[in-house]
Amino acid sequence: MVDPALLERLLPGTASGKLAENVMHFARLLRAAGLPVGPHKVLGALEALQTAGVERRDDFYWTLASVLIDRREQFEIFDQAFHIFWRDPKLLERAMSMMMPAVQGRMDEQGTPPPNRLAEALMPKQQRDDTRAEEDEVVLDASFTASEREVLQRADFETMTNAELAEAKKIISQLRLPIPEVRTRRLHPDPRGRRVDLRATMRASLRSGGEILTLPRRAQTLEHPPLVVLCDVSGSMNRYSRMFLHFLHAITNDRDRVHAFVFGTRLTNVTRQLRHRDVDVAMNAVADTVADWSGGTRIGASIHDFNQRWSRRVLGQNAVILLISDGLDRDLGRELSKEMDRLHKSCHRLLWLNPLLRYRDFEARPAGIRAMLPHVDVFMSAHNIDSLIELGKVLNQPSARGALASTRAARASFGV
Repeated sequence: MVDPALLERLLPGTASGKLAENVMHFARLLRAAGLPVGPHKVLGALEALQTAGVERRDDFYWTLASVLIDRREQFEIFDQAFHIFWRDPKLLERAMSMMMPAVQGRMDEQGTPPPNRLAEALMPKQQRDDTRAEEDEVVLDASFTASEREVLQRADFETMTNAELAEAKKIISQLRLPIPEVRTRRLHPDPRGRRVDLRATMRASLRSGGEILTLPRRAQTLEHPPLVVLCDVSGSMNRYSRMFLHFLHAITNDRDRVHAFVFGTRLTNVTRQLRHRDVDVAMNAVADTVADWSGGTRIGASIHDFNQRWSRRVLGQNAVILLISDGLDRDLGRELSKEMDRLHKSCHRLLWLNPLLRYRDFEARPAGIRAMLPHVDVFMSAHNIDSLIELGKVLNQPSARGALASTRAARASFGV
């Protein structure tokens, strides 16, 4: 039997036999924040607490964490929710999102407010409904203002709520990359082609008894070049990489010759998983395949693996590479410059999409960024829907002189 005074000191509000009730409310908070916490996990958490005990706050914390979360990317939400909820269990009933930075706890120690979806979950349901109703009323009555879709296109993926993320995924599923077609060495029958098809001419002559008929002609085939995407799924890119994977699913099912790879501490080919028509099934397949999701980042080792195993298979016929990463390498850029140089020479164009460019005061100080930047053709931001639309415009330009000029200017400004 746990001493009530000790329990009250460790976990305020739980000494009067309300521990099970508070665990249930805490699970509801996590579920409202988007974590898959069902009744079976609540029962499992209570059984685990009976075994581990609640004499130490750390034991209580890690017992709940081991039962209620099962993925690395869920830990941030759990951590902030725990230190907010168990500091004051009644906070769920009276906290509003605009008051979140004033709450005392781990949030103030780190200096960062909780994510929007946690603030949205902490807000009482009635207040959430009232707030949404007020927002809808403002949108309907407003004039000469930006539409809701335009505002959403400019919003950063990291700051979006669950509802905004769902709407953003619908918009992303409709985006396309209009990469210009290139001439290939292969020929196809064309009555106005410049080249005479000698084989077809001889076959037609034999069929007509040796008489020379109209000369069949051939022309070069026009087709889209291969598109290869290397997406960083490390912990610092967690929210962005999820949105980019939805974007990759859209373009993979829209055209052929798209090859998708993800990397954290290792390289994983997810092209086959993304080809499934159902986006939910595709995302679950990717999650089951990738073992290093939201972990560390080894960009140099991952690009080396790609150059050794996949470069000759997928980088033919003027291939275009999209490298999506923040450039924060755990190996401090060792051998990264060499591997980036080889990658750049193996493709027609190399575009680097970096979410950190959304900051006006961005500087290329990390060793990984300084090693990568000299070897890319286009260096641009990718943190919202507008940036993905701008990517389509850049890819639609065969020469991309404007993008190349801006990239050279960026290198000069960063001293690279």
